Amino acid sequence: MENLLMPFIVSVVISLIMTPLIRKLAIRVGALDIPKDNRRVHKKPIPLIGGLAIYISIVVTALLFLEVDKGLISILLGGTVIVISGIIDDIKGLSPRGKVLFQIAGAVILILGDVKIDAVTNPFGKAGTVWRLNGLSIPLTIFWVVGITNTLNLIDGLDGLAAGVAMISSMSFFAVAGEFNYINIMLISSILAGACLGFLPYNFNPAKIFMGDTGALFLGFMLAAVSIEGVMKSVATIAVVVPIIILGVPIFDTTFAIFRRLLNGKSIAEADKGHLHHRLLERGYSQKKTVLILYAISAVFGICAILISEANTKRAVIFSVIVFIATILLALKMGLLIGSKKEDKDED
Repeated sequence: MENLLMPFIVSVVISLIMTPLIRKLAIRVGALDIPKDNRRVHKKPIPLIGGLAIYISIVVTALLFLEVDKGLISILLGGTVIVISGIIDDIKGLSPRGKVLFQIAGAVILILGDVKIDAVTNPFGKAGTVWRLNGLSIPLTIFWVVGITNTLNLIDGLDGLAAGVAMISSMSFFAVAGEFNYINIMLISSILAGACLGFLPYNFNPAKIFMGDTGALFLGFMLAAVSIEGVMKSVATIAVVVPIIILGVPIFDTTFAIFRRLLNGKSIAEADKGHLHHRLLERGYSQKKTVLILYAISAVFGICAILISEANTKRAVIFSVIVFIATILLALKMGLLIGSKKEDKDED
């Protein structure tokens, strides 16, 4: 356990040290989030590119404590591509198409490092049986990486929200990886969690710095890669469902946003104020309470995923169905599938 704790501590310390330095850099280069519309909760310019501190912490700690193999190199190189796109977007702006191209490039780098979804377990067959994806492996991997990368970015709307959810998700992946004795995944998960924890003192409300697309896209990419290398490559019966539940807050919120916009005759790329954190704010919760509520929901999803990973085939399937039904009912109750009362056309 000591070998798993030290990378976490080092990651926390590096992130704590680097964040104020990156804040000064952001101010110097003019990387500021200036509130230009009513979707912004903050009222004054806040430095961006805070995710660069998270990136440095993760890369340095990973190289210190993890075995440098093809898989790790591809994850770090792919993450670097994503960080570059985030920095460009935070400072100068980058079109949605440009972002997706960078994300596809990052996914391809993962695939070249053999970090890909090449099979899924068959929950209805004998224990350990899988469906080989063959030609579907590459497009499915790209879809998963691009999708998860963007889902975390879309929930990055309140101080500390994305960093906290990413930290809780990383801790959940750590616990699930422990079930299968995947030491490397436990190590990288602890490093991810540590980097997020070290960033949070500067990012929690009232935030002194935002992670920006630099951090949100990078963390989304890293969580996508960890889920592929960890849970999805196991022979657990419910392996495909576990990462979806662990990343439940960003995945379901984004999915409901897509359906909401389609049902209201809008483009799925058109922003609105119907995300879960917007709904909680509309109900009168403060920004801090809203973020803490979403932390709690993310933790509940993580616990459910851990319980599912430990269950036998039949129980795992039943438990998964219950979680999905409960999530949909909660979405209907919160109005996540209907139009927001305070819609606007600003970008997410």
